[in-house]
Amino acid sequence: MPIIHITSLTHRGVEVFSTLTEAQLRLGMESDKGIFIAESPKVIRVALDAGYEPLALLCEERHITGDAADIIARCPDIPVYTGSRELLASLTGYTLTRGVLCAMHRPAPPSVSEVLSDAWRVVVIDGVTDTTNIGAIFRSAAALGIDAVLLTRTACDPLNRRAVRVSMGSVFLVPWTWIDDIDTQLHAEGFTTAAMALTDDSISLADPVLKTIDRLAIIMGTEGDGLAHEVITAADHVVRIPMAHGVDSLNVAAAAAVAFWELRKG
Repeated sequence: MPIIHITSLTHRGVEVFSTLTEAQLRLGMESDKGIFIAESPKVIRVALDAGYEPLALLCEERHITGDAADIIARCPDIPVYTGSRELLASLTGYTLTRGVLCAMHRPAPPSVSEVLSDAWRVVVIDGVTDTTNIGAIFRSAAALGIDAVLLTRTACDPLNRRAVRVSMGSVFLVPWTWIDDIDTQLHAEGFTTAAMALTDDSISLADPVLKTIDRLAIIMGTEGDGLAHEVITAADHVVRIPMAHGVDSLNVAAAAAVAFWELRKG
């Protein structure tokens, strides 16, 4: 366990925490070259339990024998960079991390078929770019019985630092991958699709027909423009959440949680 005391954030090896952008960390996202950052002891433990590979740790000196002690014991071969709270607090967002950050290996994403092999209820996130919403959707998916998450290429990366933090590590609990053709790929895997959208012919989320579907994919779109017309027309069902008091819609993360609960398997 190499403990490396630093006095500057320019110390070699620390750039992964201090200067690399999200785009630079994602380099090689389609292969096995990328990196992501997990923040806070709780989230790091969830990632380790899920089998993610740690590369380096950054923490305050007091956490070496405190909050990070068990993490360090589990990862004896990685460098542990440590410094004063004053130094580390100069990192953007550091005060939100509980004093511990871990750089981790980004595995190559699995295929859609692999992710859906044992799934009955899945969510498709189409074009949602807000990291907070992505994290919240993953947290609800994990808690409310969603078996897998599929994201279009226009959606935010689930391993973005803020998305991981907001999800409280739930991005490590639910299988996920990228999808290029929602209609074709889901139907090929035997899924019925339900697009969440407000249209003249949409059915209520409480419609009993939705409860009879064995393998269901719930498609969620971005808040501003919603789902594209071609995604809606290609879906097997268009579904709305009944609203009251003249409210027309919910935040996408809140809408996802409602849909997950109502359409849960069994």
